Amino acid sequence: MAVHLRLPAAVLLLVCSGVLSFPVGQEKRDTTTCGYQSCHATKPTMLNVHLVPHTHDDVGWLKTVDQYFYGDRNDIQHAGVQYILDSVVDQLLKNPDRRFIYVETGFFYRWWKQQSSSMQQTVKQLVNEGRLEFVNGGWCMSDEATTHYSAVIDQMTIGLRFLNETFGICGRPRVAWHIDPFGHAREHASIFAQMGYDGFFFGRLDYQDRNRRMKVKEQELLWRASDSLTPPMADLFTGILPNGYNPPEGFCWDQLCSDAPIRDDPDLEDYNVDDVVWRFLHAANSQALVYKTNHIIMTMGSDFQYENANLWYKNLDKLIRYVNAQQTNGSNVNVLYSTPSCYLQELHRANLTWSLKTDDFFPYADNAHNFWTGYFTSRPALKRYERISNSNLQSCNQLEVLGGPVSRKGLFGLGDSETLRKAMAVAQHHDAVSGTEKQHVANDYAKRLAKGWQHCQVLVSNSLASLTGSSAERIYCDNLNVSVCPLTESSKKFSVSVYNPLGRTVTWPVRLPVNGTAYSVTDTRGKYVDCQVLPVSRATQEVRRNRGFASNELVFQVQAPPLGYSTYSVSLLKDQPSSSLLPHGAPTVIQNKFLQVAFDPDTGLMTGLTNLETKQTIKLTQNFYWYNASDGNNYESQQTSGAYIFRPNSSTPLMVNSKAKVESFQNSVVQEVRQWFAPWVSQVVRLYSDSKAVELEWTVGPVPVNDRQGKEVITRLDTSIKTSEFFYTDSNGREVLQRKKDFRPTWQLKQTEPIAGNYYPINSRAFIKDDMDQLTVVTDRSQGGGSIYNGSLEIMLHRRLLYDDYRGVGEALDEKSEIFPDGLVVRGRLLLSLERPASAADAHRPLAQEVVSQPLLSFTDGDLNQNARLEFSGLQASLPPAVHLLTLSQWDKESVLLRLEHQFQSWESKVNSQPVTVNLQKLFSTLDVLGVSELNLSANQWKDEMRRFDWTPEKEEKPLPKTFEDLSVWEITLRPMEIRTFLLRVTFK
Repeated sequence: MAVHLRLPAAVLLLVCSGVLSFPVGQEKRDTTTCGYQSCHATKPTMLNVHLVPHTHDDVGWLKTVDQYFYGDRNDIQHAGVQYILDSVVDQLLKNPDRRFIYVETGFFYRWWKQQSSSMQQTVKQLVNEGRLEFVNGGWCMSDEATTHYSAVIDQMTIGLRFLNETFGICGRPRVAWHIDPFGHAREHASIFAQMGYDGFFFGRLDYQDRNRRMKVKEQELLWRASDSLTPPMADLFTGILPNGYNPPEGFCWDQLCSDAPIRDDPDLEDYNVDDVVWRFLHAANSQALVYKTNHIIMTMGSDFQYENANLWYKNLDKLIRYVNAQQTNGSNVNVLYSTPSCYLQELHRANLTWSLKTDDFFPYADNAHNFWTGYFTSRPALKRYERISNSNLQSCNQLEVLGGPVSRKGLFGLGDSETLRKAMAVAQHHDAVSGTEKQHVANDYAKRLAKGWQHCQVLVSNSLASLTGSSAERIYCDNLNVSVCPLTESSKKFSVSVYNPLGRTVTWPVRLPVNGTAYSVTDTRGKYVDCQVLPVSRATQEVRRNRGFASNELVFQVQAPPLGYSTYSVSLLKDQPSSSLLPHGAPTVIQNKFLQVAFDPDTGLMTGLTNLETKQTIKLTQNFYWYNASDGNNYESQQTSGAYIFRPNSSTPLMVNSKAKVESFQNSVVQEVRQWFAPWVSQVVRLYSDSKAVELEWTVGPVPVNDRQGKEVITRLDTSIKTSEFFYTDSNGREVLQRKKDFRPTWQLKQTEPIAGNYYPINSRAFIKDDMDQLTVVTDRSQGGGSIYNGSLEIMLHRRLLYDDYRGVGEALDEKSEIFPDGLVVRGRLLLSLERPASAADAHRPLAQEVVSQPLLSFTDGDLNQNARLEFSGLQASLPPAVHLLTLSQWDKESVLLRLEHQFQSWESKVNSQPVTVNLQKLFSTLDVLGVSELNLSANQWKDEMRRFDWTPEKEEKPLPKTFEDLSVWEITLRPMEIRTFLLRVTFK
């Protein structure tokens, strides 16, 4: 029986509690006074000062997430989250006027699980009365520069689901709260708007931007966070907090603070009430001068504060009492306990117009020479591992659905996706994937991801065993990027299963470490697949450090159906000498039917790139350089490069080498030019037979520091494209923003750092273009980059630094490991495509998705059994090119969560920037869809019940939301950049 907009009551009760728990026709009795209804009354004729007690609890930074929760290793930093929550709850119970907000659901979840049922009931009462309020609500407070939107949506969904199931409607945050991230992405604002938030507050923005906004009272604004979604779908009210996220100077009363408490016994010599009141009134009135309404907010707390909440609340109670007592003497200041949502409600009630912003808040600088653009690249190996883990998680989630219940408890034991899901959620934290944590904490994040993947491997094996009908053990080779896989190195016969998590058929190159010289590869139909053997490169032999002993690589192309797998059989032929193992010298060109890459045979460097289909040719040279990192000794600010800050001591980078030693290999599968620039820098330029992109596989490290100079290593592409100082970068892997050298759209920039001040986050792609040509670079991880010269694009690959940058981490970014005691070696890929600008997105959009959601390989020794199912697709047909299947995961026993997105911006493509219709009932090959309900992006509200505050921008008519009707219950339409989220009730066919 088909159900539209609501699932049957029995299913609803399984979905979530709170706003999603009430069956159709049953109304919720409003017995709570949480949210906006719980706000203290304000005084319209006075300056209302909203005091917001809060703590900022990093999910790992100087200590690991476990150490922070338990209060361990206080020799590093005194911080214990469990004691904060214990103490806050105790103090909230002593005065019903008191308020507290909490942010990091990952920490709260741990604490909650340890509480008695009576304590849990007490906390629920505090939440129901609005005395304890959750803001933001994600598992962590994610970074905004180095995170991919899919992982951000996932981590928000996990946190918000827990709050929804535990506290119902009173646990749903109304406000997004990113008080610590180091710059702010437009895509994050778009995501928050689509999740139903009424507003967004943050603490950090460029010092020049803040100064201008203070003068014109534009520290609160309306952020239009998409140029494709119809307003106000991605409009988000945004407020900039006055003191970062700290209290005004002199008013910190935590045990970690040194400010004097309020001494209110008039018989004592050190009575200070009059002084405190005077200083507070001065602070409040000064703050009011740079904000627009008669309401101001003060954040009363900071990092890991309120471990002894009595100190804070005793002084705040006195502060409120004594300041408000001055109203009888003519004071115009009214102080109250408040929350961000209560403050936001008063701004909304003011019914004003607000300045409109359409760009983002990158890059962030806190002073003239202090640009926080280094962390865009810091810890590049961790950044790549996080991205691989995200891809593995999506495959794990999908196979849990497609394999059914046996995937969780099957032939290979108990598997789960939850461990990796939570590890990935923690990794999104703004001191995790950002690379701004201590080394031992970075190691802990990586261990968590590895442990989560081990749990997922069991689930994947169970699912594939069910789908294939084969009980053969599955092997996963996680070090293929350095040609290590014990099975393929030693086995004479094995099979490769290629699972494709994308909703369309994918062709993908596979490179397997082997020791033979001739192999036979057959596909699911027994047809021979062209394969070639190449010698393992010298760089790979050095990088793998005795972890594998393959002398060769077997290379062939695989094809996998949408949301499905294909199986390939590999057999060793009698070893024989192979001419393909013999290298050639420097070539003048390599080419396939789509592209031609030209080289200078004297230098070994690229000189040009041609698209043979469109008959485009550009000059293109590429090389490696490094910026000498400032140690601060010779500069006025004494500012050094570090985990956060990028500050080269010269605007001219040093070239690693003007020439490369070259050898090349050319066969029917791949052509590659191997370049050695230095003992620590090498590259392989690859062109596969049917690829429309050139692959640059770079290997950098150990970065030498014998000269006591920190180095920030870049690759630079110099072209004949006439860019006029413009270039383009993505925002969290989704929408693309235009950038211009030495320019900010919202203020007159005084450029003080010509390199670091022109660096931006590149999460999945960047490009340069003119009227005729567009060169797009797709990255395999988040990196920093810029266009310093016209026609040029540079990307930072690796950083090794010898000094701390004095932003709190207290450690130089000098990564080493047991395998690499002399310094970390990092390997990665850049993919280059050359297209006409009007159609370039048709190439780079799917290409970037292939890199983010790459096929998952598993191996079995020998043959699968004769009756094994060698190929499978979870979809009835490929999705249209514009549609990406973003999420498919098990929600409960009978329901799955599905997100479909339109992956093109409205202006990008003549072909693909059009609305697309998808039939949900005809989507899956093995699932019958019995019911469908649409949710908001974070899956914690029904879509048609989501209500948000309306805000009016200045100098523009208030936009009217456009309503679009789907064709039927099952046929849903996606418009450019739209993500739609559904809860499906399903059964197996």
